[in-house]
Amino acid sequence: MVVGGGISGLLAARELAAAGRAVTVLEATDRWGGCVGSHVVAGLLLDSGAESFATRSTAVADLAGELGLAGKIVAPRPGGAWVQLPDGPRELPKTGVLGIPASPWDPEVRRSLGFLGSLRASLDRFLPASVGASAKVTSVSSLVRARMGRRVLDRLVAPVVGGVHSADPGLLDVDMVAPGLRAGLRRHGSLAAAVSAQRRGPGPAASGPGPSEVPGSGPQPVAKAGSAVAGLEGGMHTLVTALLSDLRARGVALVHNARADSAARTPDGWRVTAGPTAYDAGLLVVALDGPAAVGLLETAVPGLAGKQPDGGPDVRLVSLVVDVPELDRRPRGTGILVAPQTAGIEAKALTHATAKWDWLAAAAGPGTHVLRLSYGRIDGSAAGGGGPATDNDLLASSLRDASALLDVPIRQEDIIGWDVVRWQGALPFAAVGHKARVADIRQICAQQEGLAVVGGWVAGNGLAAVVADTREQIRSFLS
Repeated sequence: MVVGGGISGLLAARELAAAGRAVTVLEATDRWGGCVGSHVVAGLLLDSGAESFATRSTAVADLAGELGLAGKIVAPRPGGAWVQLPDGPRELPKTGVLGIPASPWDPEVRRSLGFLGSLRASLDRFLPASVGASAKVTSVSSLVRARMGRRVLDRLVAPVVGGVHSADPGLLDVDMVAPGLRAGLRRHGSLAAAVSAQRRGPGPAASGPGPSEVPGSGPQPVAKAGSAVAGLEGGMHTLVTALLSDLRARGVALVHNARADSAARTPDGWRVTAGPTAYDAGLLVVALDGPAAVGLLETAVPGLAGKQPDGGPDVRLVSLVVDVPELDRRPRGTGILVAPQTAGIEAKALTHATAKWDWLAAAAGPGTHVLRLSYGRIDGSAAGGGGPATDNDLLASSLRDASALLDVPIRQEDIIGWDVVRWQGALPFAAVGHKARVADIRQICAQQEGLAVVGGWVAGNGLAAVVADTREQIRSFLS
């Protein structure tokens, strides 16, 4: 039995079915795939959530190959992304992790930081490796500020982290959002060297997400030697379509509009109720978001009481299809991330999707462009940095923000179609200490026979992390 029909739930079901188990998947809504979804805007079938995957591991590419999609894997168009700073737009450095530069003196880095900012960042190589690496847990901002200074944090890291995780870097556990980075710092002696090593080749499967892996996130900077992300021709939602087809062929029962209300131990395993229906199973895999997973299990597993993790940010993604031929010149590459301190811009990121993906540009046709603007982040303030709330307010803000960010007027009459997709708490929130809390929750669940938990909140955000972790957990579960 699998509860939750997102990517982790569907993949868990596939692993169980491949091992010869009879599997039922319960999904609370009428949509499969979770944060990997689709919608039709102006006749174009578009991703409504994640639209790429990180290539620092082969996890997603391997799965796509198994599902017959290897020939559909595509790299984004070269050119990279920009960052909107308070003093204007700059090209975002192409070789970094979470905006942390591999070389403080790279010309693109220096243009963003200035001479003094690059000089301060270069002191990283002379600091003891223990600086930023010795604490048991630390935030992204604490690590970056200690090693490279506030200018790197404010002008490079905060925009990228805001685009990827919809949160202030001071709130996020660096070991959860960039696994292996502090270990690389200890091994290589500097943060820049650790970033460079992580960029050079495939790292751990859960090496952290790239922007645009998650709903509403910003454009992905591409590495000079190639892309840090890839996508699928036709959209990432085609992965869900292929997974569902594979599961049906394996005889997996897919039950939608079935919200799990309770889970209880039985002499033979587990019983899950969804409305008037009870489902009995020897094995139970819970593939929900963190708060929902703990809420479902804490009655049956008392050790989970009080361990419910924080909910994620409420993200609103505005997709615009516009007739603006001037955008053919791709004025901001694949898109632009917004530094939080930038006045007058409410969006945290804009992805110029038709500038990023050749297949989508061909489908849209000359002069027609797809723009994705995302709103909402957790910043630790009482206001929460929520931004516009209603669809009409979001549309008005997206037109203002897109015009300012792209430096091209985009008017209401230019719109061919638009849509708003809301991801309420769907993104994992990897607050400081989250990794330790997740490890504790998993240990408690491992002590319960026939129980496993999977998903982005335990694996780390991003498809690459989720796919690799889910497979590892289920294979261990079955061994």
